[in-house]
Amino acid sequence: MQEWFADKVDFRDNVFSFSWNGSTEEAEVMEQEDDEFIRLHWLHAPKNEFFEFRIQISEVTNMTILVIRDFAEKKEVADQSQLWDYQIKDLFHRIGN
Repeated sequence: MQEWFADKVDFRDNVFSFSWNGSTEEAEVMEQEDDEFIRLHWLHAPKNEFFEFRIQISEVTNMTILVIRDFAEKKEVADQSQLWDYQIKDLFHRIGN
C-alpha cells in the first residue's frame, strides 16, 4: 500500500497510519482474510463506516479483480469515484499495465 495508496504506511497494534504530503490518517483493521480482503475503519469516522480492499479471481477469465468499497456522502460520491479512478490508474502504472 505504501507504493500505491499512500506516501508512507506504518502498522502497529492493529492500526495503519497512512501519510500523504505530511498529513497522517489512522485506520483500524476491522476484519481481514489473507490474500482475500481487508476491511478498515478510519478512526475519525462514524463506527459503522469502513473501506475495504478485496481481491477476487474471475471464474470466466481467471483475471485478478480488485474491488474497493468506500463510504461517501451523496454529495461526495463523484469526488470519491474520481479519487479511486486516479488511484487505480496509478496502481496500474506502478505494476506495469
